[in-house]
Amino acid sequence: MVSSPLVGADDPETVSVMTKTSNKSMPSAPDQQSWPATPWPKSAVEDVAPSHPLIVEEPLSIRVQGQPFVVVMRTPGDEKAQAAGLCLAEGIVDTPDDILNLALCDGPESNTVTLTLAAAAAARFKIRDHKRAQISQTGCGLCGKELIQDLYRDLRPLPEGPVLTAAAIAASLQALDRYQPLRAATRAAHAAALFDRQEEILTVAEDVGRHNALDKVIGRMFLARGLDRIGFLVMSSRISYELVQKAARARIPVIVGNSRPTSLAVALADKLNMTLATRAPGDGLLIFTGARRLAGREGSEPR
Repeated sequence: MVSSPLVGADDPETVSVMTKTSNKSMPSAPDQQSWPATPWPKSAVEDVAPSHPLIVEEPLSIRVQGQPFVVVMRTPGDEKAQAAGLCLAEGIVDTPDDILNLALCDGPESNTVTLTLAAAAAARFKIRDHKRAQISQTGCGLCGKELIQDLYRDLRPLPEGPVLTAAAIAASLQALDRYQPLRAATRAAHAAALFDRQEEILTVAEDVGRHNALDKVIGRMFLARGLDRIGFLVMSSRISYELVQKAARARIPVIVGNSRPTSLAVALADKLNMTLATRAPGDGLLIFTGARRLAGREGSEPR
């Protein structure tokens, strides 16, 4: 792991950027705790350890303009990046210049992040439509078609390009385990990894929630003014419409997931001119939208 000095909105901080050869975890607050477990049947697990590492799950309160905005359950670490990534996804901020101050309340062990907006962003936040914040991930009476139309009004389609190597993207998905030490220890973490257009890894995060992991890596690149370096996103999970929405706000053209996407995710990605692919049996990909961005080894488009 190498450390690149990336400047946040309110103070310089070191954000770790993973290299292709690294398999070490990023420094963070405690992300796992040990807990005893009783094996059953004992004869089947003779050498079982007396306690087992469990992923930590704690609340994080994000306050905007001094007011409570949202409470999320997450794995500790990268709180400021997570808050910035979430606020970008929600349309509260568009650039790091929209943030006057981004801080942890009461020190590094705090479970509260406060975000103070610049004047123009504060005005937008004051009059913003809260409808999307009220949409439950499991449904609240809105049909898929209405939801797509509502989201599409707030998101811009991505331009054409870049053309990436399908084989390299498939290999990145298959190698994601190399960057998941927390999952290796707890068997319970999701991961999000960002790669550049030369197919080199930029940064990766693990969290109990897939949305949180994505907010963290996007937030790091956003605060470092590096979103334009991103070529594609790899997720350890399925891809739902919320993940497509977050990627679209960060202008990420290609998303690859370990499990198949939801129908709503595919519909939104298609409308936004994004490429959406998942793992196929063997070493391949299932490309649901935007196949023209993924070229074969010889430069031909996949069928």
